[in-house]
Amino acid sequence: MKLLNYTSKYLAFLLLAVITLWALAFYYAMLDEIYDSLDDGLENQKILLLKRAKEDPGILDNNDFNKHVYSFTPIQQQQYENHQERYQDTLMYMINEEDFEPVRIYESTLKAEGRYYKLKIITSMVEEDDLIEDLVSYLIGLYFVLVLSILVLNNLLLKRIWKPFYDLIAQLKSFNIEQKPQITLTPTAVEEFNLLNTTVSELINSAHKSYNEQKQFIENASHELQTPLAISINKLELFLEKNSLTDDQLMHMASVLDNLGRLTRLNKSLLLLSKIENKQFQEAEPIDFNVLAQECITDFKEIAIHKGIDLKLHATDGIQFKMNKDLARILLTNLIKNALVHGKPQNPVTLSIANKQLQVRNTGTASPLDAELIFARFKKIGATEKSTGLGLPIARAIAEKYNLTLRYTFDGEHTFTVQFPK
Repeated sequence: MKLLNYTSKYLAFLLLAVITLWALAFYYAMLDEIYDSLDDGLENQKILLLKRAKEDPGILDNNDFNKHVYSFTPIQQQQYENHQERYQDTLMYMINEEDFEPVRIYESTLKAEGRYYKLKIITSMVEEDDLIEDLVSYLIGLYFVLVLSILVLNNLLLKRIWKPFYDLIAQLKSFNIEQKPQITLTPTAVEEFNLLNTTVSELINSAHKSYNEQKQFIENASHELQTPLAISINKLELFLEKNSLTDDQLMHMASVLDNLGRLTRLNKSLLLLSKIENKQFQEAEPIDFNVLAQECITDFKEIAIHKGIDLKLHATDGIQFKMNKDLARILLTNLIKNALVHGKPQNPVTLSIANKQLQVRNTGTASPLDAELIFARFKKIGATEKSTGLGLPIARAIAEKYNLTLRYTFDGEHTFTVQFPK
């Protein structure tokens, strides 16, 4: 959910609560004002009736609400002195409505023509149920108008205010650290956006500088290690050729050469892994994995025959995927090599291509392996001394670089599956 809509959601809930509380307060305040107005009107009618009684004493004989909105009832002096003015609400049948409607009655006392009377005056009231219904209807309308106004405001005015932020996000999505940083910062009067732009710019420059330094260090370190290792191996091989050594000495020398060879392979694997993670393989082209798989099988054919393993390909589908050609070959080579190294003689190693999946299956140990541990660095499957423990981690790093899924399953055979996008 976008930030503007996210804030609008909470603002809509807040408005609903505020309008509800405001409606309750407004309703009771309005009722209080209505009652005050009605009571003032009733008191005013009393004053007018007193004046009229002086001019026309005959009105004092009226005690029927069916004829007038007032009635006079004779009372004793004691009742007159003890009586208190009061207001009460009741229902009265209205001929025009043909129903009982709410009315307000004002009771008071007065003295006229030497006699004492109890005066009652009635007036129609606002029907509270109708008032509540109308108030709720208008408030619901007001709520939706406010929410709609907020959405319009967000998508017109606030969207323009947030434009520098969204411009920066769009550029960060396509940012490539290998290229020289080209982030165009949109000028803005908002202090927070200026701070964000400045901070992001500094972070990008720092990251690009660190990336170049790390890249240079890896290249230099690899080169500096490869050269003395190659020289050491060559000198040891020449030494073995020119000198006669005892069997014990030959065994020690062979061990040294094996370790140097392993160190050389380890250096190359670590360098490759680092380059993959640092995204130094940017060139990409459509790869036909059916053709590539056949080429890899041809490369490993002699090794498979030497181990007594039948290496074969079953393809019922074609897979075309755009990626770096060297990394595609390394991915497939590492999976095939792993299957051959750990496969049992006289058992097949099968490559299958179907349903946008490439599978490499082999018969190895009779029990399943740890599906996560096998992809960890320097974790060897079995006791192969010459293994660097980086073949499968490199394969997974390549898969993750191109958003492919590399997983391990066991169903009597060990299966490594590369899932391509459909």
